[in-house]
Amino acid sequence: MEGQRDVLGMYIGENESAKFWLTILNNLKNRGIADMLIVSVDGLTGFPDAIEAVYPKAKIQKCVIHQIRNTTRFVSYQDIKPLIADLKRVYAAVDEPAALAELECFEEL
Repeated sequence: MEGQRDVLGMYIGENESAKFWLTILNNLKNRGIADMLIVSVDGLTGFPDAIEAVYPKAKIQKCVIHQIRNTTRFVSYQDIKPLIADLKRVYAAVDEPAALAELECFEEL
């Protein structure tokens, strides 16, 4: 947690795939990145498996933006802005208890 934070690389591939990211993760491991604590991912099929293959202790979570997009997928256009305003109180909470309280309020709406 107190370690250095650096840009470790910028990667461009012809197509994004779990195999592409597995190559990148192996490259990072070979360059000395011994472990990853938390990895935030989108919904790319096979990506969590690729991470687990190289960094088995890593906690994998879906990024908040992708979670919100999935939440709004079935909401009509005119209702999205009010929904996002309500969800923002959950995601912007200062700690877990506050977020859980906001989530309970959201469920009541």
